[in-house]
Amino acid sequence: MWKRLGALAALFGIAFSAMYMRIYLLTGEEDYKLAGNAQSSFILNVSNTYGNIYDCRMRLLNNNTWKILAVLNPTAENVTNILPFVKNPDAFYAGLKKGVPFVCEVTSEEIPNENILTFKVPIRTSESQLAPHIIGYTSDGKGVAGIEKAFNDFLRSHQSKISVKYEIDGLGNTLNGLNASINMDEEMKAGVVTTIDAEIQKICEKAAQKMKKGAIVVMDPSNGQLRAIVSVPAFSPLNVSKSLDDPDSPLINRALMPYNVGSVFKLVTAAAALEQGISPDLTYECTGKIDVFGQIFKCHKASGHGVLDMQGAIVNSCNTYFINLSEKLSSENFIAKASSFGFGRSTVLANGIVSEKGTLQSVEDLKNPAEKANMSFGQGVLTATPVQIAAMTSAIVNNGKLPKPQLIIGTTEDKQKVSFYENQTAFSEATTPLIALKLREFMAATVNENAESLGRPKNTTAGGKTSTAQTGRYDENGNEILEAWFTGYFPIDKPKYVVTVLVEGGKSGNTDAAPIFKEIAENITNLYG
Repeated sequence: MWKRLGALAALFGIAFSAMYMRIYLLTGEEDYKLAGNAQSSFILNVSNTYGNIYDCRMRLLNNNTWKILAVLNPTAENVTNILPFVKNPDAFYAGLKKGVPFVCEVTSEEIPNENILTFKVPIRTSESQLAPHIIGYTSDGKGVAGIEKAFNDFLRSHQSKISVKYEIDGLGNTLNGLNASINMDEEMKAGVVTTIDAEIQKICEKAAQKMKKGAIVVMDPSNGQLRAIVSVPAFSPLNVSKSLDDPDSPLINRALMPYNVGSVFKLVTAAAALEQGISPDLTYECTGKIDVFGQIFKCHKASGHGVLDMQGAIVNSCNTYFINLSEKLSSENFIAKASSFGFGRSTVLANGIVSEKGTLQSVEDLKNPAEKANMSFGQGVLTATPVQIAAMTSAIVNNGKLPKPQLIIGTTEDKQKVSFYENQTAFSEATTPLIALKLREFMAATVNENAESLGRPKNTTAGGKTSTAQTGRYDENGNEILEAWFTGYFPIDKPKYVVTVLVEGGKSGNTDAAPIFKEIAENITNLYG
């Protein structure tokens, strides 16, 4: 390959030096532009960087990897000097055939020829792109998914260009690099500022490697800002077409999709009961099953949990306790309480990026005693997204105030001043501060007073709740597909983070989701304290 390139270079240097300009005129490519009088110069576009996407600390989420481009006037000497540094021989050969100055990727900025110009330029999207489901991807220079699409007009209205102007002598020959002038715009600073924390996103993406399918959401409970959104499996923004036929549907953002909820919803049932005046000391004896108007509902512990109060029922995730509790609840109040915690409501995070509303039973549905029983422990038609569950947990942590989930802080022109996005911090009342405190106590006991809990971090304190939700769907072996959840917060005294983990097709919330929560909590604590 290299001998052939060298021979071609010599051939071009001897035979075609007087024809460069004519060949250029015939190419008609957008990378070349005529300039000056009597066609005495032309401009070669080297690179064009569009607006950035930042995390909440103004760290780049895209345009954060680099490549080195060389601008080469293909004389024999120049070609000989650049050959050891060429990264893609096929692309180099294609450029060389045009017979005019062209751009090629190289491995070093230091090429021993002052006529060869090199530039270090950002790569918009890399194979290892953080948060690909949120950042999205482009096609033909336009955003077609995620933030790239939602803010396409803003991002593409800001450009940072590099171009090289070559002079042409009286015979139409392109003069060498010393006679070229460089036009280089300032470094790109304009961009979209997200709530994502790049380091937390990295922690979560690493932890998510333990699951085949699922999602992780990290939220700041004080304002609803999403610090990480992970969906598994991920996809490559550089090869989107490969994901289209993948049976695991990697292009779907599972953090925004509704799933069967299961026992994490028992916190809402408890809140409805406490607001109705039912004491947390109310006891019920779980025998392993309960009869609801002739329909038998079983607890996950076939032998029963014995006598439990409300906290014990949360800690042990006892279904029959909550079925019995739901029989004492007003259906209207029960539905209203679930709605106040964000169930049955969609959230627009940005144009085209929406956390779906899921499914919430109606008062009419609850006229069926079996459906009311199912809802009490998060089953039946009830579904919610991981973002909704994170918001529910944040309401408990935030003294009963439900934050509106946020993904976008705003836009910036200069990386200093931010023009805030229309969706700013907003809260609604989910429950009272006293009831929220009681629910936090239940969650703290679930992690710290249950010897079997696998969600207890070693370097911080945490509260949480597990779920193992039935789906009514079965695999090829006839086994029911389950959704494993863990949602929790840390540290207990002054909660800074809420983490919700969904493992699609897991075995149980405690064995599959809780250890992932534990890892994330420990690593965030190591990072930020």
